[in-house]
Amino acid sequence: MPGDDFQLNASRLRARIIACVGFLGVTATAYAASVARPLTDAPWYGIVPPLLAVTMALLTSRMLSSLLVAVLVGGWLSAWHTSQCMTTTTGLGLLNTRDFFRNALSSSDSQLILLYVVLIMAAIAVVLVGGGLQGVANALGRFAHGRRSTQFVTFLAGLVIFIDDYANTMIVGSTMRPMTDRQRISREKLAFLVDATAAPIAGIALISTWVGYEVGLLGEIAETLIVDRTGYAMFFDALGYRFYCITMIAFVAICAATGIDYGPMSDAERRAQTKGLVAAEKDRVSAISLAMTRAQPHDGVRIHAATALIPMLVMLGAFLGGVWDCGGGTRLAATDATAPFRMSAWREVFGQANSIPLLAWASGIGFALAAACSFALGRTPVSAIAKATWLGLKAAMMPVSVLILAWSLKEACTELQTGDFLAAQLQGTIAPWLFPLLVFLVAGATSFSTGTSWGTMAILIPTAIPVAFALDGGLYGPVTVLTVAAILDGAIFGDHCSPISDTTIMSSAASACHHVAHVRTQLPYSLTVAGIGLTLGYLPAALGYSKWLGISGGIAACLLLFATLSRRRTSPQ
Repeated sequence: MPGDDFQLNASRLRARIIACVGFLGVTATAYAASVARPLTDAPWYGIVPPLLAVTMALLTSRMLSSLLVAVLVGGWLSAWHTSQCMTTTTGLGLLNTRDFFRNALSSSDSQLILLYVVLIMAAIAVVLVGGGLQGVANALGRFAHGRRSTQFVTFLAGLVIFIDDYANTMIVGSTMRPMTDRQRISREKLAFLVDATAAPIAGIALISTWVGYEVGLLGEIAETLIVDRTGYAMFFDALGYRFYCITMIAFVAICAATGIDYGPMSDAERRAQTKGLVAAEKDRVSAISLAMTRAQPHDGVRIHAATALIPMLVMLGAFLGGVWDCGGGTRLAATDATAPFRMSAWREVFGQANSIPLLAWASGIGFALAAACSFALGRTPVSAIAKATWLGLKAAMMPVSVLILAWSLKEACTELQTGDFLAAQLQGTIAPWLFPLLVFLVAGATSFSTGTSWGTMAILIPTAIPVAFALDGGLYGPVTVLTVAAILDGAIFGDHCSPISDTTIMSSAASACHHVAHVRTQLPYSLTVAGIGLTLGYLPAALGYSKWLGISGGIAACLLLFATLSRRRTSPQ
C-alpha cells in the first residue's frame, strides 16, 4: 500500500541519517579518546572497517558489497599504518587485501566449513523436492483439529524442521496455511508462529545451516585470541546462555497452546474470528525470488516424512557419534556408564573434539541419504534430484560469500589491532557485567537496520569478542561466553523486528501475509521476549547467577504473562 511504502521509506531514511551521524560520531570519539588516552600502539582507525561495514549496510541494505568495501578499506588502512606513505599505500593496500582473502581460505577448517554449508544446503533442496519436509509437515497436520491445536502443531512443525530457517519458513507456512485458514487463524498469527520459531531453533540446533556459519566465525576468533577451544566448543558453551532464543521458543509454545494474544496481534485474531477475514482486505502479498523457494516438491513424487527424517536423524547421529568418539567419550563411558547422559561429559567431549571435519562428513552423509531416500522413497526422478542439487548449490553461494568476506574482515581487524584498541579504551570505563547486555542491544540494532542476522554476526564476532576477552582479564571467562551468546541472540532479535529481513519477508510470503502487517504484529512479542531475556537472563548471568535461573525465570515470566492475560481476557475464542 502507498501508506506502508511511505512509512518504510521514511524509516529507511531515518536509519541512513542515523548511520551517517553514528559513523562520524564514533570515529571522532575514537580519535579523541586515542589522543587523550594513548593506552596502546593500536591505531584508532582500526575501528573504521567494521564500523564502515555496518554503516554501508544501513545505507545500501546490501551486506556483501558492504563487507567487501570494508575489507578493501581495511587493506588500505593497514598499508597506511605500515608505510605512512601515500604513494605506496594503494598498491600495498591491494596486496594486503589479497593476503586477507588468502589467509581467510588457507586453513583446512575454513575449507571444510564451506564444504559443510554447500552440502547441507544441497541436502535441504533435495529433501524439499523429494517431498520429505512436506511429509513431515503433513504428518504433524493430522493432529490439528481446533484453533489451539492447529497453532501448536504449526509450532511443532517449526521445531521438527530445525535444519534450516529458509526451509522451515517456506514449508511450514505454505503447508499449514490451508489448515489455519479453516480455523480462522489470522495470517499475521501464522507468520509469527513460522518466523519466531525458524531462526531460534535453527540457531541453537546442534546441526543446521546456522551452526556451520557460527562455528566458522567463532573458530577464527578463537585462533586469533589463542583460546584453547574449538569454534564448536564455544558455540556449545554459549548454548545455555541463549536466553532470547530459548525464551522465544517457550513464548511461542505458550502463545500457541493458550490461543491468547495482545497488542496488534489481538486485533488481527479478533478480525479473523469475528469477520472471517484471515487477512486484512487492504493487504497485498509481495512476491519473493530466492533460490530455495523454487525447490518445491516435484510433481508426482510420493510425499513421505521418512524422506526427510532418515537423512536428518542419521546425519545428527553420525555427527554426535563422531564427536563422542573423537572427543574421548568412549574413554569416559568406560569408567562411567552414565557419562553419555551427563551434560558435563558432553561439554568436555565438545571441548576436545575437532568437530569441523565431523560436520563436513555428516553433511556429506546427509546429502547422500537425502538423494537416496528421495529416489527410493519419494520416487523422485534423477533429473529432479540433480536440479534440486543445483538450486541448493546456488542458494549456498550467499552464506559462503558472507563467510569468506567476514573472515577477511577479521583478518583486517587483526592486522589493525581493532580489538586491542577497543579493549584498551573500554577497560576501566565500562563494568564487565554490563558489556554483554550492551552487545545484545548493538547486535539487535545492527540486525534490525541491515535485515541480516548473519551479517551482524560477521561484523560483531571479530570486534566484540576480543573486548570481552580483555574484560575477562585475558582469559576465556564468563564475560566472553556471555558475549558470544549476546551476539548470536541479539542478531536474531533484530532480525525478528526488521521489515527488511529476508526471513521476515519469506515468512510473510509463505503465510500469504503482508510483510508490514507481519512486522507490526510480531514486534511487540519480540520486544517482550527481549526484555525478559535481558532482565531475567543476561543480567543475572552477568552478575554470576546460574544460567538455569535465567532459563527457568524466562519460562516462568512467559507463563505469568499469559496467565495474567487469560484473567483479563474478555473476548470469546
